[in-house]
Amino acid sequence: MPQIVVETEINADIEICFDLARDIGFYAQSLKNKSEIPVDGKTSGLVEKGDSITWEVNYLGLLQHLTLEVSELKKPKLFVDERTDGSFKSYRHDHIFKEHDGKTIMVDILHFTSKYRIVGKILDSLILKRHIKRILITRNEILKQKAEELSKQ
Repeated sequence: MPQIVVETEINADIEICFDLARDIGFYAQSLKNKSEIPVDGKTSGLVEKGDSITWEVNYLGLLQHLTLEVSELKKPKLFVDERTDGSFKSYRHDHIFKEHDGKTIMVDILHFTSKYRIVGKILDSLILKRHIKRILITRNEILKQKAEELSKQ
């Protein structure tokens, strides 16, 4: 099962970072060029424990639907979303927030497995892992910019 870990240091309050990370509208806007849009369940606002969101995603030219449920939420330190339906066999994304020296450290830990057996394992490790990691890094840079801008106001 591939694992992706992305750590981002942000010069902003942990609460600002936490709320931006769980804001569906901000998430969709930050990835608007990646064709990821919420299409069912909670489609706007801040996610809370138990919320379910179905995303229409375009990974590598393949249009798919992925339904995630927020299975854990501990403000402002952690929230976890997990696959309940969709193209992945398994998918778990831990969003972890820590305070350190007046900054927020945001850590994304993502585990996923495709449904497509041997072909899926090859796709996961050679292509999809890199693609998803790039999306996370891009999204986190946009979140970092917005959080630091908000903290200056």
